Amino acid sequence: MKRWTVLMAAMLFSSAGFAQKDSSSSANPDTIKVGNFVIVKKNKGKEIDDNNQQKKYQNLRIHFGNGEEQPIKITSDSIQEKPHIDVNFHMGNHKKRKLHNISTNWWIFDLGFTNVRDNSNYTAAQSMGYLTTVHGSPVNQNSFALNTGKSSNVNIWLFMQKLNISKNIVNLKYGFGLEMYNFRYDHNLSYRSDPVAHVFNDTIGFSKDKLYAGYLTIPVMLNFNTAPHNRNGFSISAGLSAGYLVGDHGKQISAERGKQKYHGDLGLQPWRLAAITELGLGPIRLYGSYSFNALHKESTGVDQFPYAIGIRFSNW
Repeated sequence: MKRWTVLMAAMLFSSAGFAQKDSSSSANPDTIKVGNFVIVKKNKGKEIDDNNQQKKYQNLRIHFGNGEEQPIKITSDSIQEKPHIDVNFHMGNHKKRKLHNISTNWWIFDLGFTNVRDNSNYTAAQSMGYLTTVHGSPVNQNSFALNTGKSSNVNIWLFMQKLNISKNIVNLKYGFGLEMYNFRYDHNLSYRSDPVAHVFNDTIGFSKDKLYAGYLTIPVMLNFNTAPHNRNGFSISAGLSAGYLVGDHGKQISAERGKQKYHGDLGLQPWRLAAITELGLGPIRLYGSYSFNALHKESTGVDQFPYAIGIRFSNW
């Protein structure tokens, strides 16, 4: 609709200019405003020879509301004949996005849920010392049951970069940040590090009972962008991440003990290797991760593999 409006305005303007040949034409305005567009007429004083061997060119420029301007060229063989108008322009909002071989995105934020795939043999694990029985209540699979609605994964990425491999369609994507996992337990599971790392079923009830684990992580992914010039296109990334455990603790809140945190060696693996993926459609980004190695050390006998899924707040 906007293109037709501009075209009609240009035709009316040119017809008015060609129909007047006396000195009064110099009084005609040099601009026409159509909605958000301003048409500026230039080179209006050119003469045409008697043999009509030369063509008259009148140049119009359209100023758009966003400050851009586009040229319109109007051609006629003579003043008496009906002019032919050739309008060639494209709207500013269809302008292609400039692409770079390396682009950087700072301070990306993830918010999601976490859970574990439990492959533990609790009968065998009971004999390894990590699972401690208190008041005749042995630790079993139910002891590690998670509150899935409150078990969260929050990640803060200092940066992510995208390196062009092929026409900005295939890219290498990598970054650096902190992954934080909060495992909220439904039952009264307690982690302790003294005298050695162990877990047990506590004798009181907790309003909050969680295990926190934080990892400094480097993700590396292969990214495919189906429409690199369009911010609303579809993209998919897949790869691996490697993380190092920089903080872990147990946190409990109860009426009897109040708020308590337990630090130290709680029996968690110091390294984490995971498969990661990301899906993007326009401004929406979804991410997922699955750990290849268990959350706890092999010596504990607890064989649990964390995974997470959530929303990524990122520019690309």
